Amino acid sequence: MPKSWTDTVRPQDLVWLLFFGALATFSPERDPLVLTLLGALGAVQVLEPRIGAVPSVILKLVLCYPLLYFGGGLASSFYLVLFLPVISAATNFNLWGTAAATFTACALYLSFMALLESRNQFIPEDQVGELILRVLFLPVVGYLTNQLADANRTEARKLQATAAELAQANANLTKAEADVRRSDRLAALGQLTAGLAHELRNPLATMRSSAELLTRQVTSENEIAREMASNITEEVDRTGSLITRFLDFARPRSLQLEAIDVHTMLDRAIDRFSKAGATVSVFKNYSPDIPPVRMDAAMMQQVILNLLTNAAQASPAGASVTVKTVRNKNAVDIAVIDRGSGIAPKNLESIFNPFFTTKPEGVGLGLAVVSKIVEEHDGRISVDSTPGEGSVFVIHLPLGGPQ
Repeated sequence: MPKSWTDTVRPQDLVWLLFFGALATFSPERDPLVLTLLGALGAVQVLEPRIGAVPSVILKLVLCYPLLYFGGGLASSFYLVLFLPVISAATNFNLWGTAAATFTACALYLSFMALLESRNQFIPEDQVGELILRVLFLPVVGYLTNQLADANRTEARKLQATAAELAQANANLTKAEADVRRSDRLAALGQLTAGLAHELRNPLATMRSSAELLTRQVTSENEIAREMASNITEEVDRTGSLITRFLDFARPRSLQLEAIDVHTMLDRAIDRFSKAGATVSVFKNYSPDIPPVRMDAAMMQQVILNLLTNAAQASPAGASVTVKTVRNKNAVDIAVIDRGSGIAPKNLESIFNPFFTTKPEGVGLGLAVVSKIVEEHDGRISVDSTPGEGSVFVIHLPLGGPQ
């Protein structure tokens, strides 16, 4: 979309153009060189935001000298243009930079005193005070402008800091609200799961007992009946195992906390993963400054094992998965990084919810259990994923462990 002229031309630019146009129009000096210098000074003033403060101040001082020289020296009506570099320096530099620009402007103006004799000029006694006032105005205006600009910059920094704090507080509040909503959903689902699981176990036990009794009563010649009874027993066992997993998720856990070497825990989890027939290789990237952390080693191994399993399922056979540790202030970050299929953005907020899964054979408890265990350790888990590029799951554990 093309930019409007208001995006490139500031209102003050028009004011400056009008001002320098008026100077050129009503100038008592009609020398083309003087008018050219006025135009150049006006151009520098308008272009100051684009060329920078330092080049602008230097160019203004350079242009002011010939403008005053050809405009009458000490008596020039253009002596007021010396305020331009002084004010620019005061609004853009610190006090020392302002003092340097002001001193240069004063020295530039007073240097014309050396030309008085060569021009057969002198300063009348009644004009000495005028000369002193002209010189004194430059540092006074420079100092006051610098103080005002510095106060504005300080206030702007305060407002920026306040805005940043509000933005961070808003982000934290949004995250806290999401965590509360998710915790409420988990609590409700946990209660529902526990109640449903207990209600299902009794009829399942009856079904299994009936299937076993049927197997014993059916003659060996009736293969179909025996096969059906066997299928019933297997499915009941599978359903019972699933109910057990539901109960493990729903019931409160008793953490066996002790100071554990994080890398030893990770090595054991990776070893279990590899012995279980892993289809990917695991690359370790451990930070050497990781201290022991209070945790339940068995539960945290299960967390890492679940994440590695998910990473392997999302990655092609023979790919590599990285397990990385980093010390982050008062926490330890454990990252499991894969370069697999990634997670769709619409699913990122739901992947830690129980029973949410995109796998045909999954039940959606793996990451929910992972999240619950990490939260029981007073930690949190985050995920960054790009479809087609992979996922990064990061576990943030406090160094002090659960309180």
